[in-house]
This record gives sequence, structure tokens and C-alpha cells, in this order.
Amino acid sequence: MTSPVVVFPDAELVAVTVLRQALAAGTYVGTEWPADLLGKLKAGVVSVTRGGGATVQRFVTEDVTLDLDVLAADKGQAHDLAQLARAHLRAAEGTTVDGAQIYTVADISLIWLPYEPDAETDPIPRYVLVMQMRLRAKPAVP
Repeated sequence: MTSPVVVFPDAELVAVTVLRQALAAGTYVGTEWPADLLGKLKAGVVSVTRGGGATVQRFVTEDVTLDLDVLAADKGQAHDLAQLARAHLRAAEGTTVDGAQIYTVADISLIWLPYEPDAETDPIPRYVLVMQMRLRAKPAVP
């Protein structure tokens, strides 16, 4: 007997979709840092990257770790944006986004980790928010 072909949803896309719909217009949300990073700091930057994950229930659910780099013009703004991103992702629990069912959303950590592009520049305010989502697989492909 052949195992079914199961495609899990793109967790980065799910998180980016949630955050683009929820955060203020002008906030950069993507899967990489924008080319004009310094120009985007005033409105804030949230970059989502898949950290890891594993199947929880074979062919059904997967736990995915997401790393969110949250950068802004100052530490207070970066903190507030990180907390807002966290709140919106938590609020997405129990919803379906881009065909992906979000079963649970959990906090892993939130750390202050300023980014210093080089020795001649001041550090850019940054928080790194790590969260975990449990996503349900899309239906099996025949």
C-alpha cells in the first residue's frame, strides 16, 4: 500500500498573510528584510522565517517554529510592534488562512537583539519573536 501524498501549508505565507492584514499600513511584512531597511524603520519591519518543525500527527498536523525579526526606529516602537505581531498571530488561532487551518499558536520567546550592520553604524532596534503554530495539512493529492 502506498502512503498518501500530503502537502503541508507554507507556514511563512500563513504568518505573513495574517500580519499584512492586521498591522498598520506602511509596516513592511515579508519573509526577508527589505532592501531599503533604514527607510522602512519608521513604519516598522517584520520579517518572518521558518525556524523548524516536525509532523505531530502523521499526514495531519505539523508544528512549525517561526522566527520574527521585528525592527523599528527605536526600542519602544520595536517592542510595541513585536507585541502587536504576537497578539495578532495568537488571535489567528482557530482560523483558516490561505487554506491552512491554524490549530494552535504558542509563544516560545521574545528577546531584545539589536542588529548592527557594521562597526561604523549604531545598532538598529530589533526584537526577535519566536512562535510556534500547529497547522493542518492540506488534503492528500491522489
